[in-house]
Amino acid sequence: MKAKFSSIIVMMLLLVATLVSGCAGVYEDSYSQKSADYVVIEDSSDSYARNAIMDEAVYDGDYGGASTASVDRKTITTIDMTIQVDDAAAGIDEISKMAVASGGYVSNSYVYDSYYDSSEGKAGYITVRVPESEYPSFLEEVAGLGEVTSKSVNSQDVTEEYIDVSARLDNLERQETRLQEILNMTETVDDVLAVEKELERVRGEIESLTGRLNYLDDRTEFSTITINVREPRPITRSWGIRDALSESVNGFISMVNALIILVGYLLPLLIVIVFFGGAAVLVRRRMRR
Repeated sequence: MKAKFSSIIVMMLLLVATLVSGCAGVYEDSYSQKSADYVVIEDSSDSYARNAIMDEAVYDGDYGGASTASVDRKTITTIDMTIQVDDAAAGIDEISKMAVASGGYVSNSYVYDSYYDSSEGKAGYITVRVPESEYPSFLEEVAGLGEVTSKSVNSQDVTEEYIDVSARLDNLERQETRLQEILNMTETVDDVLAVEKELERVRGEIESLTGRLNYLDDRTEFSTITINVREPRPITRSWGIRDALSESVNGFISMVNALIILVGYLLPLLIVIVFFGGAAVLVRRRMRR
C-alpha cells in the first residue's frame, strides 16, 4: 500500500512539473500570437491522482519572459549590392580585407571570366559577415572602390520569436530541475523509468531550442552582405571592318548553299539529257550504216 501511494505521489509530481511548464511543449508557427490557456492531463489509472493533478495544475498562459518592449530589437539584415571596378580580383581581395578589419569574416568568394569571353573582362562575387553595428560604415568603404550600380537591404524582425524561444527554454530548464528532484524521490523501477523518459524528452527540447537561439544570435549579430563585382566592358572601334568581313563571310556561305540547292535540282535533268543524247547518237550512227 505504501509503495502504491508513493507511486501515486511520484506520478502527481511528474505531471505537475509537466503542466506548470506546458508552454514549453507547444510552439505555434506564428510565434507572435500566444497560446490559449490549457491544462494537459495524461492518462492515469488512478482517479485519485487524476483529481489531485487537476487541483494543483494551474497555468496562466504567460511565458514568464520579458515583453518585446523591454529588450533590444533583434533583426536579421541581408544586403545585396553590385559594384563596378577596374579589377574584379583586386576588388574582391580589398573587400575581404575590409570585412576582417570591421570585425567580420568572408563566407565565400569566386572570380570568373564574364560574358563567357575572357576578352570582355572578369567578374565575381563575395559574401561576408559583418557585425550589425559596423555594416553601414563597411558599405561606405566598399562604395569607394568603384561605382555602385545596385543595392538592396532587407531586415527581418525576429524579436518576438527570440523572446518566445528564450521563455520556452527557461521553462524547460526549470522543468528539468523539477524532474531531477522527483527522480531522487522515486523508489520503484517503474517510477524511475517514467521520470527518466520525461527527462530525455525535456533535454532533447532544450538542445533544440538552444541551437535555435544560437542561430538567431549569429544571424542578428552579424549582417550577411553579398557583393557582385563587375569590370566595365571594353569599348572597341572596328570602323565597320569587322561587320563588313562578317557580312561577306555570311554572303559567301549563303551563295554556296544556293549553288548546292541548284545542283540538286539540275542533277536529275542533266542525267536525263545525257542519257537521251547518247541514245540519239547511237541511233544516228546505225542509220548511216
